[in-house]
Amino acid sequence: MGKYFGTDGARGLANESLTLEMAIRIGQYLGWYYGKQHHAKIIIGKDTRLSSDMFEMGLAAGATSTGANVYLLGVCPTPSISYLVQKENFDCGIMVSASHNPYHDNGIKLFNHLGCKMNPEIELEIEKYIDHKCSIELAHMDGIGKVIEWDEGLELYESHLKENVSLDLTGMKIAVDLANGSATSCAVETLESLGATVEAIHSSPNGVNINTKCGSTHPESLQEMMKDGDYNVGFAFDGDADRLIAVNEDGDLINGDYILYICGCYLHDQGLLKDNVVVTTVMSNLGLYHAFDAKGIQYEQTAVGDKYVFECMKAHDYTIGGEQSGHIIFNEYENTGDGLMSALQLLKVMVSTKKSLKQLSEDLFIYPQLLVNTPVKDKHKTLEDKELNAVIDEVAKELGNDGRILVRPSGTEPLIRVMVEAKTDELCKEYVYRVIDFIKEKGL
Repeated sequence: MGKYFGTDGARGLANESLTLEMAIRIGQYLGWYYGKQHHAKIIIGKDTRLSSDMFEMGLAAGATSTGANVYLLGVCPTPSISYLVQKENFDCGIMVSASHNPYHDNGIKLFNHLGCKMNPEIELEIEKYIDHKCSIELAHMDGIGKVIEWDEGLELYESHLKENVSLDLTGMKIAVDLANGSATSCAVETLESLGATVEAIHSSPNGVNINTKCGSTHPESLQEMMKDGDYNVGFAFDGDADRLIAVNEDGDLINGDYILYICGCYLHDQGLLKDNVVVTTVMSNLGLYHAFDAKGIQYEQTAVGDKYVFECMKAHDYTIGGEQSGHIIFNEYENTGDGLMSALQLLKVMVSTKKSLKQLSEDLFIYPQLLVNTPVKDKHKTLEDKELNAVIDEVAKELGNDGRILVRPSGTEPLIRVMVEAKTDELCKEYVYRVIDFIKEKGL
């Protein structure tokens, strides 16, 4: 990771760690970098948080000052930027969003001409420019770029969804939690155009209520709505609509592991699962792997992060992969997670099998899981400690096939993360704190 760019773009507190000047200089560098032979063509989208307008304007101003023509998509899901970059031959795409973070944070995500995350080498060059360690030429006279409001871009994205997942949802009643974010731009309209009756909550963004006690990270109100109402299914999106958590007819959560299971099994049964493999991260639940084993489905595990899931999928052309958090990638259609695409894929399985989400997931037992973070002096030295590893091995041996332990470092903080899955919550707590207490007692 670089100084400003991590695995998911540049992110920070608006006007503090992520500044308007940074946005302007990012826009300038991209306009210059892609405009060496022609006027660069750049698309910019945003979510609904208060600072998104400011960063959108800064990026656009910077890019046009070095000759780029900038197309503004307005409020939109992150995956729409990824899709439109490749569909409409943009040189690159930019999304202003901090995903599921609170409104006071924001982020700048960069996509290359293929709709994939920007090459880290380019991001490092951008960082040099942000820090005034290199210079570029600004445009002059008729070389200065222009800004185009491009509302029809969102219509192209919606058409792409509906054309690739052809569905008749007539008679289906759907509840959606839009997180007061990007999904407000197109989720209800897309589902209703396919014949569904849709009732939305948290659909009135005001700049500060994005992700506030709502959406995929706080789906409790959607769960209550499902319990109290007569709905076939509920969908909760995150702030930039690239993740999805579903809720079944009883109000139970259907997280990313359930979605991978339901869609993976359906693709397997249809003979459409490439090499009979589903891609997961190491944080997927042990129950998912047991269920896949029973179904005869194989799986690949990657490090935590959709970046690593995507890299594995592309390397082998796998069909589906994702994270427990609800970031699911359908390789045939898109290069990134897409909450609305995931919702449509789940609906496709429901319609095709004539089964509810509850029925489709009844063979998947999710093991209780406990994850606890503990601060350490040096996370890498801690993980090399022989006595600690002996304790971890002892826990793993006691758990056997009925659980697992995963101990890993935080990617950004001096923390060790200890996660245990077991048959009961009590066992999870016992084993997690056996490791945590050892770390503390030894002063690691």
